[in-house]
Amino acid sequence: MGDLEIRPAVADDIPAIVEMLADDPLGSTRESPDELTPYLAAFERIATDPNQHQVVAVREGRVVGTLQLTIVPGLSRKGALRSIIEGVRVHADERGSGLGTRFIEWAVDESRRQGCQLVQLTSDASRTDARRFYERLGFTASHVGFKLQL
Repeated sequence: MGDLEIRPAVADDIPAIVEMLADDPLGSTRESPDELTPYLAAFERIATDPNQHQVVAVREGRVVGTLQLTIVPGLSRKGALRSIIEGVRVHADERGSGLGTRFIEWAVDESRRQGCQLVQLTSDASRTDARRFYERLGFTASHVGFKLQL
């Protein structure tokens, strides 16, 4: 892990990020790596919002992981800041290497540094391995999530 760099994503990273988003059973049905225009527009919105942190893990000049960390101010919990970890992906070649753990540890540390009192994430119910992974890192399945497709 010594040669791994976690850094803010740049526009040139978008093709590699989208490839990772598409490289699983769920992503393969909803992502379009051949059409980058909507991803570049979304990245521009992320990059200009100080509460959004799209980061990549780079090894030997190659993007091998990504996640988005969002800092959310709120009134609940006495006005506490919270963070949301979203879109965690590790390149297939890196799975099992410890990168996922290092990435989540980075996100938790960054959340603390930003003054957050709570870190949240969701994982699709079909991702049983991911659920075990997050529980091993200390996360608890404390809520039931709901989505409304628009």
